Formats: sequence, structure tokens, C-alpha cells
Amino acid sequence: MSPTARSFLATMISLALYGPALAFANADSADTPCPDSEARCIPPSEQTQDVNNAPIRVVADRAEAQSNEKAIYSGNVEVTQGHRKMTADTATLRDPERIVTAQGDVVFNDGQMMVTSDYLQANLDTEDTTLNNAQYKMLCTPGRGEAKRVFKNGTTFYEMEDGTFTTCPDEDKSWRFSASKIEKEEDSLFADLYHPKFEVMNVPVFYLPYLRVPVEDGRLTGFLYPSVSWSDRDGVELETPFYWNIHPQLDATITPKYMSERGVQLNTNIRYLAPFGYGSLYSEYLPDDQLNPELDERWGFNWKHSGVQGHWRYEADYSKVSDIAYFQNIDSDVGKREDNTLLQTGEISYRGLDWNSTVRVRDFQALTENTSVYRLMPQVDLNYYAPQTLGWADISLPAQLSVFASDDPNKPEATRTHLAPTLSIPFTRPWFSATAEASMLYTHYDQRFDNASPDAESTAKLSKSVERKIPTLRLHSGLVLERNFWAMGSNFSQTLEPQVQYLYIKDVNQSDIYNPVNYNGGGYDTARLQTDYYGLFRGNQFSSIDFINPANQLTYGATTRFYDSGYKERFNLSFGQIYYFDRSSDEDVDAFDYSAWALEGEANFNDNFFVRGSMQYDSNLSELQFGNAIAEYRQDGFYAQTSYRYVAQEYIVSTLPNRDISKLTDDGLSQAGVVTGFPLWNGLSFNGQYWRDLTQDVMLENQFSLTYRSDCWVIGLSYNEYLLSRSNINSDPEYDNNVTLSFSLLGLGAQSGFNFSTDSGNALGYRDPFALKN
Repeated sequence: MSPTARSFLATMISLALYGPALAFANADSADTPCPDSEARCIPPSEQTQDVNNAPIRVVADRAEAQSNEKAIYSGNVEVTQGHRKMTADTATLRDPERIVTAQGDVVFNDGQMMVTSDYLQANLDTEDTTLNNAQYKMLCTPGRGEAKRVFKNGTTFYEMEDGTFTTCPDEDKSWRFSASKIEKEEDSLFADLYHPKFEVMNVPVFYLPYLRVPVEDGRLTGFLYPSVSWSDRDGVELETPFYWNIHPQLDATITPKYMSERGVQLNTNIRYLAPFGYGSLYSEYLPDDQLNPELDERWGFNWKHSGVQGHWRYEADYSKVSDIAYFQNIDSDVGKREDNTLLQTGEISYRGLDWNSTVRVRDFQALTENTSVYRLMPQVDLNYYAPQTLGWADISLPAQLSVFASDDPNKPEATRTHLAPTLSIPFTRPWFSATAEASMLYTHYDQRFDNASPDAESTAKLSKSVERKIPTLRLHSGLVLERNFWAMGSNFSQTLEPQVQYLYIKDVNQSDIYNPVNYNGGGYDTARLQTDYYGLFRGNQFSSIDFINPANQLTYGATTRFYDSGYKERFNLSFGQIYYFDRSSDEDVDAFDYSAWALEGEANFNDNFFVRGSMQYDSNLSELQFGNAIAEYRQDGFYAQTSYRYVAQEYIVSTLPNRDISKLTDDGLSQAGVVTGFPLWNGLSFNGQYWRDLTQDVMLENQFSLTYRSDCWVIGLSYNEYLLSRSNINSDPEYDNNVTLSFSLLGLGAQSGFNFSTDSGNALGYRDPFALKN
């Protein structure tokens, strides 16, 4: 349940018990007919503007007036004021006391709430109001209840006796909140509840003698929904979150988590909102891990921050754990993990009219013994851009200074300076676009070997000072052709969007630089990128600049799209290839004249059946390098999606040339799975997913859940089994499994525990099956 939602115990009691008094105190605006007898919801946009000053209309079968004493209306009395309406058997106005009394089937309706009572009395001067035996019903949100007595003391004090609240429909007694009395000052955000109880089938199951809670819109202090689960590794797990609304700009969620096999863990999430941005401080603390007593206390910490002030922007994401085996042993929400590391980064950016700059630092905590990643201490980016400087050309000047540090004796450290002045000439029409771009890439390296072993292979051929100058030229153009045609009894439109690019990057000797092509371990911050259709048109096939791949090549490709008569895109297909005029001998690739074909497409059949797929096929070797496919059928409450992905062993090695993938696969990657969900019967539904590695014939993950949903509550039971480690010569695959029970009261805020994802990290999970331009 979201902390911003109203909390488990306190919230709806106070809202419900306080609500009926509000019905007579508040009204919002817009010109509209008065509420009808069926009590429909009237949204604020349809309410009468300035309803308090709207004319009052009184209709009754009979009216009797006594001069300067009282006026009596009887028989189908109906009083309307804008969108407000009150009916009663009789109504009396006493003058000069200015006291209104209504009796017998009193009904008040303002389009937001309907209240019925057998007696109402209000003082028009002091605004004191009393209702007896009141029943109320929310009209725009679920909620109803009753109170023996409601009293409003002018505009300063509210009191309710023996009040209840539930979101269940009429005659449904599944649950409700009740309190013997509630008091609230007008200017206070809090209400005092006396003897609040939570009842199931009118039987009290939870009681407190006193509770003080906030009742205005916003975050409310109290217990959130508990969660109960079981797993092989941790045993029985019980979480009891407590939400603390410390301040409008500060709150915390404190969650004790009991694990029968491991101990008690305390998880804390503090969120803040400040003038310089917003963020969170999240921590996990396990003082004594009973399964790993040699590790003593175990903990994890994460700080996230994001903020904008004028031209300035701030970002931070820092995480740390007590030991490298933390994530292997403990289910954790700490930080971002990438390539067996835990991210620790921060940056400050400034944006001007025609320039911007960023200063960032980045470090990692290694999660394995053999992981070594470069720290950025720091990196400074400065970008100047002058669009349409000459009326027909754009000029940009990106610059970057990076300082790389490492404790690995097999790796050098470095300071890298990079400049890339670029001139671009764009030409655009609705049916045609072309761009000519030229740049000069200048990079200077100051490489230091103070910490590196003198005999290390990675540093033996490197120079301390390196200058690299690489001119580049890119010419790109695209065309959009369109035709209309008739097929299958309907009108369709088709577009054909061919594009072609010539790319020239001078072949320069880069062997003096520590880079990912020639040396074990990779560059300072550079890795080869995966190729897909859009990747064919990249200028550089690497993620950064430690290696600039030479190029003298022509890339050609096309996309075709089909639209139905309503201009909804039903199908598209893209395909392309690179022709190399010459290949550099420094590149670790076979010297074929053509690259592999890249293809991808997607289809939307009748808005229920979707297909998406992509592949890279090397026609030189007649081999499929990688491919993936998704198919989904969805109708009403049923959906089923199946996915498949394949990556050849050779492609993995070429993309990650120095990564040991033997623990993952010996023959490439081939995985398939299915995700499905559908209703079973009368509120009961099923969700499940199953994933398998076809290469090693092992299950990756198996998960299913049963959820029962009534009109005002929901309960779910889920089971998950996922792969922890693969088999080897001495052992079989190792799995963990868990069972989770979740419960929510509908209408009291966000639910929790009813959606699941892949816990193993090895399976694909559910993915959006299409991204058609609709």
C-alpha cells in the first residue's frame, strides 16, 4: 500500500465519521441542475458556481406562516439551492431565533454525499447543526456509514457519536470501522477518535482506546497492510509496515520484518521534499543473521535524490551493503545493480540558453571477488550548441574531461580530455529529410601506471601520453512514400520509408590507448553495443570513446507501415544492412563486405492479438546471431503472452569478448516462457508465469497466484520458485521458493502484494508486446 494513501486503521474511520458533518458545511461550485433522487455523483466541473449565494427554492404541499414567529412547511418539502437538495416531511423556521428544524425522512444530497436522518436542527446565525440517526453514502467514491448523532459547532468544532464506515455495498457486512466518538477542531489537521474498532461481520477484531489521526487530504500516520509469506531460505516471513507522517515535506515507512530462519530485520524508508529537490533514504538492518552467524550484522543502504532549481539540476544514487554476498542471501530493494556491482553516483548539471554542463562522480561497490570497475573522479561535460548559426547550418562543441581511478594492479589510471566540434547541415520536408554532418574528434590521454604491475599485459603496450585526432563524415537521408489501397473489404494506407547513410571515420592507430578491442578487461568506460535495425545507423558501435571504430561504409534500410481506415497502425517491418567499402585490420571481426541483416517488426491484429519480433541474421555465415519474439492475446479479463529469445555463443563472445559466460551457457542463450492471467469464477482469478532455459534444459522461474476480489476487499495467495544457481559437475541446480499471502481493503488506498515479477533476474518477465504508433 502506498504511504500517500490512507493508512490501515485510522484513516477511513476519521474520514467517514467526519464526512457527514462536512456535507452540511461545505459545497463547491458550477451551474447545474440539482441532484436527483437517485443520488448520482456530480463532479466539481458540473457543480453550481458560488452555491452559497445561489437562490433558495422551497416547495411543499402546505405552508403556514405566523408573523415574526415561525414558518411551517409540510408534505413533500423540497429545498434546493444550486446543486444541493434537501427533502423532509416537515420543515420549520423559527424567527427571530433563525433556527431551522426538519423532521421525518430528512434527505440531504449535494452530489458528493447523500445523508438521511430523522431529525435535523440548524441555527442559521451560529451555524450550529445537529443530526440524529444519520446515515450517509459517498456518491463519487466508495463509502457509506451511519452515526447516532452528528454535531457541528459553528465552523470551529465537529463531533460524532457511534459512527461507522465501510466501502462495502449495501447489505454487505464484510468489514467496517467504528468509533464511539470523534472530535475535530476546524483548523486542525487531526481528529481525536475514542474507542476505534475494526469489525469483520460486525465482530470486533481490532481495538484501540484512543487514536489521534490526520483527517485532511494527504498522508496519514498508521499501520499499513501486513504481509505474510514463506520461503525455503528464510522460513516464515511477517512484515508489519508503519507509516509516519512526520511533516508535509517529510515522512517515513518503518517495516519490521520477522524471518523465522534468519531473524528480525528492520527496513526504513525516509522520503523528503526540500527546495533543492526530493529524495529518499532507504536502509535494511539485520543485527544477527542466524543463517550466517560468522557475518555478524548485515545491512544495506541507498540514498536517492533528484531536484531542479532554476537552471540547476541535481541527481544522486548511492548504495552500499555490508558484504558482497548480501544480495545472494537476502531479498533486498537496495540500489541498482549492474554487472556484479552496486552503483554509487552523483551529478550536478547547469543548463543555459545555448550551452549546458554537468559534473558527475561515479563509483561502484564490487559484489564479487574478481570485479574491478573504474571510478569517475570526476567527469565534467560542457556542451555548446548554436543552431542555425549561419541560417542553414548548426554548430556544436561537446567537450569532456574524465578522471578514471582504479585499485586493480592490472589496470592503468587515466585523465581523458575529449573535444568533438561538429558542423551539421539539415534539410527537412514533410516527405524527405537529409543531414550532412562533419566532426573532428580530438582526444588526449594522460595514462598513469603507478598502481599497475610493470609486467601486466594490459599496460605493456600503452603510452603515458596519447593524442588522437579522428575526422568523421556522415551523410544521411530518408524518404516517406505513401499509398492507399483496398484489401479485405476495407481501406488501408501503406508507407515505405527508405533511408541510406554514408559514414566515414578515419582509421587511426589506437593501440596506445587502453581500449576494449585489444586488451583484456575493457576500456575505461567503453563497451561494444548490441546491434539492431536502428543501431545500424549509429556513428560509433561502442558506448563511449575509448575506441572509435573506423568506418567507410554505406548503411541502407527501410521501414514499411500499414494503417487501417481509422489510421491505426496495424503492422510494420524494418530491415537493413551495412556494406563495408573496406574493413580495418585492427577490428576483431571477419572481413566480410556485408554486415548481418537486422530485421524487426510488429503487428496488431484486431486489437486482441499482438506480435513483435526482431532478429539479426548473418548471410555470410548463414547463421542467426540473435532473435526474440513475443506474441500476446488479450480479451476482456484474459491475457496470455509467450516470449522467446536466442543469442548465439559467437555473438555473446564478440559483444562481451572478455567476460566469462561459462556459468551462464556453453552453447549460447535460448529461453522461452509464458505469462498468463484470467478470471476463474465469481471474483476469483489466476495469474502465472513459467520460464525455461532451453540450452541447459533447466527451469528459470515458476510462479502463480490466486486472487479473490469482492466489492470491498481482496485477498491473494502466490507461490514462486526461481533459480539461484545453475548445475555444474558437482551439483544440481539450486532453487528457492516462497509463498506469500496478501490482503487489502478496497477503497482505503493502493493495494500491495498482488502483482509479481521475476525474482531470479534470469527470466524475461512480462513485456509490452507492441509499440505501434497509434
